[in-house]
Amino acid sequence: MNAQEIIRSIEAEQMKTQLPVLHIGDTVKVNVRIREGGKERIQAFEGTIISMARAGINRTVTVRRIFQGIGVERVFLVHSPRIESMTVTRLGKVRRAKLYYLRDRIGKATRVKQKITRRAN
Repeated sequence: MNAQEIIRSIEAEQMKTQLPVLHIGDTVKVNVRIREGGKERIQAFEGTIISMARAGINRTVTVRRIFQGIGVERVFLVHSPRIESMTVTRLGKVRRAKLYYLRDRIGKATRVKQKITRRAN
């Protein structure tokens, strides 16, 4: 066994199995564990997936939402133990791999068309 095979086997143990199928443009609700002092709580972050990067255990998802008129983006490691759960709330119909153009838009222009054919998990 070489080093790469050992690393892959360790990564395979850490990867989550119960993940929804994620696509660019989908609206997702991510429940994140947050530690404040000695306590731990779960905070929900709901927004549109504007980009996905990397593969395997290093997969990241960038989620954007508008909060009090200001755009907020968070990058989540999908297989992180800090992520409690991810659920797809709305399916998006887009024609691009990255939705960075949404950063320049405000109001109703930031909406993504809803896809009807696929089922949300």
